[in-house]
Amino acid sequence: MVPLDKLAQITQRFEFLEARLNAGAAPSEIAQISREYSELKPVADEVAAYRQALTDLEDAQAMLTDPEMKALAEEEIPALRARIPEMEDRLRIALLPKDAADARPAIIEIRPGTGGDEASLFAGDLARMYQRYAERMGWRFEVLEHQASDLGGIKEFTAHIQGEGVYAKLKYESGVHRVQRVPETEAGGRIHTSAATVAVLPEAEEVDIVIPASDIRIDTMRSSGAGGQHVNTTDSAVRITHIPSGIVVTSSEKSQHQNRAIAMQVLRARLFEAERDRLANERAAERKSQVGSGDRSERIRTYNFPQGRLTDHRINLTLYALNQIVAGDLDEVIAALTAHDQASKLAEMEA
Repeated sequence: MVPLDKLAQITQRFEFLEARLNAGAAPSEIAQISREYSELKPVADEVAAYRQALTDLEDAQAMLTDPEMKALAEEEIPALRARIPEMEDRLRIALLPKDAADARPAIIEIRPGTGGDEASLFAGDLARMYQRYAERMGWRFEVLEHQASDLGGIKEFTAHIQGEGVYAKLKYESGVHRVQRVPETEAGGRIHTSAATVAVLPEAEEVDIVIPASDIRIDTMRSSGAGGQHVNTTDSAVRITHIPSGIVVTSSEKSQHQNRAIAMQVLRARLFEAERDRLANERAAERKSQVGSGDRSERIRTYNFPQGRLTDHRINLTLYALNQIVAGDLDEVIAALTAHDQASKLAEMEA
C-alpha cells in the first residue's frame, strides 16, 4: 500500500502550483513553477487515478449489501482488486527520486579504443547510430568536434544533443562498447574484436559550474596563411586546460571565438559530471550496479555482427535485431535499462 498521507501532500503541492500559474505568478517565478508543475503532473495524475480506484472499490463493497446492486458489485470488485496493485507499482516508480539532470541536454563524446582502424570505424558507426536515434526522437543533434580517421572512421567525436529528456534516455550509454565483426580491411574473413568508449554528460549551465579564469589555461593555434579575412577563421583550434583537475578540452572548428565557447561548454559538462559522480559515490559507495553510474571502466555492451546480436552485459539483455539498433532504433535497449534501474532503486528503497 502506498502511504496515503504522502499522496495527499503531492496532490496539495500540485494544486498549489496550478493555482499559482492560473493566478499569474511573478515573471521571475514562472519558469521554476512551470518546470515543477510539468514534472509533478504525471505523478498527480497517477495519484488521482489510484485514489479514485480505492474509492470505487469501497463503493462497490458497500453495494454488496444492496440486493439490487450486489450482482454489479460482484462483477466490479475483482477487476478493481486486480487493477489496484498495478496502479501501486506505477505510483512507486513515479515516486522514485528523480535525477535532477534527467531533463537536461547532453554532450556525447565518442573515441576509438583498442582495435586500430577497425575501432575508429566502429566509433564512427556509434556516432551515426546516436545521430539517427536523435532524429527519431525529434532532438537537435549538433556536432561540436569531428576528427576523421584515414579510412572514414573517427579519432574523436563530440556532439551536443537537445530535446525533451535527452540525458534521461542516453545516460545508460556511457561505457565501453565492443564490436565483433569481419573488418573491411580483413582479406581472410576473420572476425576481429575492437572497442570504442562513449561518455554521455549532462549539460552544465554556467550557474552550476563557476570556473575562475585563474583555473584555466587557453592555448590557440592559428594558421600561418596570407592573412586577410581568413586569418582568424582557418585552423583556429583552441585547447583549454583546467589546471586543478588536469582536464583538457579541444575544439577545432573554423571560428576561434566559437571554439572557445564550445570548449568551455564541454569543460563545464565534464566538471559537472565529475562533481555528480563524487557526490553519488559519497552517498552510495557500496552500490556496485553499473546501470546509471556512468562507469566507463568496464565493457557494457557487445555488437556481434556475424550473429546479428546485441548483448548488454549489465542486465543480461540479448537482442537479435542488430541492424535495426545500429540504424538508430534504441528504444527497446533503453527501455530495458531504464526498467532495470527503476527496479534496483525500488529494491533499495524497500530495503
